[in-house]
Amino acid sequence: MHAIHIGEYGGPEVMIWTELPDPVPAPGEALVRLGAAGVNFMDVGARTQALPGWSVPTILGVEGMGRVTALGDGVRDLAVGDRVAWYYHRGSYAEQLAIPATSLVKVPDEVDDETAAALMMQGLTANHFTTETYAVQPGDTAVVHAAAGGVGQILTQLVKARGGTVIGLVSREEKVAAAKEAGADHVLVSSGGGFENRVKELTNGEGAHVVYDGGGPETLPSSQQALRAHGVHAYYGVIMGDMLLDPRKLPNSILLSYPTVADHVRTREALVKRTNELFDFVRKGQLTPRIGQRYALADAAQAHVDIESRRTTGKLLLVP
Repeated sequence: MHAIHIGEYGGPEVMIWTELPDPVPAPGEALVRLGAAGVNFMDVGARTQALPGWSVPTILGVEGMGRVTALGDGVRDLAVGDRVAWYYHRGSYAEQLAIPATSLVKVPDEVDDETAAALMMQGLTANHFTTETYAVQPGDTAVVHAAAGGVGQILTQLVKARGGTVIGLVSREEKVAAAKEAGADHVLVSSGGGFENRVKELTNGEGAHVVYDGGGPETLPSSQQALRAHGVHAYYGVIMGDMLLDPRKLPNSILLSYPTVADHVRTREALVKRTNELFDFVRKGQLTPRIGQRYALADAAQAHVDIESRRTTGKLLLVP
């Protein structure tokens, strides 16, 4: 089989299309032939620096879907031929993968391959944000950073499905249409801070109930100032840079959270439950991940160039 392998940290040029031995499923694992792999900013981080749990040499990628082709000993709840998806398995930029069966969820017939691949990491992240991080209620207002991106578009749809109002932020005028297509009620163009006054105007001076902020240190002050009293600042991302934070300077008695999707799906039961919640939204027509672009798996380096440019919208997929 072939996979996208890196032997050192660096730019997209370190990503090499490499022939490797076919994996063999160990006890408790399923062998899966890749149908599509999702591209995430986490993949960029794993390529450029030593993230927790990662080292080089390695195969990049964490998310995807495919079809089971063989089972290791002891696997009982999967069968050869099942369509399955996963949100986190290191080495997902590969034609074949041996994955613990406990990390796999079955994909319903009503959910197509690309939707399943596009939904897992970003969908579970957005579901976490709108339930356990801040349980969105009808009438709530949420500010969604990067509203034209993969997480942003899914997050917007889930906020709307739960009865909320979305103020989307995008970095460029050409991204406004994508954010509105996802359902944002208002879209502001902002490449950094300075949007808090406009958010206050749109909320009758009150501020938002929650801000979902993946913009890094430069957006943090404005995100906090855009919140109403006791609002929630959900600050997320793995490669946003370091900062110093004085809790005494948090305005309006706001709550600050750094939500991590692994805490949303801490058990096998939680993974199945939360993924089925997303599949139900898809069935009802309330959630449709937008595929921004498709690339051959061998061209994963170009996908990294494009996602780092911040000019992409929607989800990027790699297809064998």
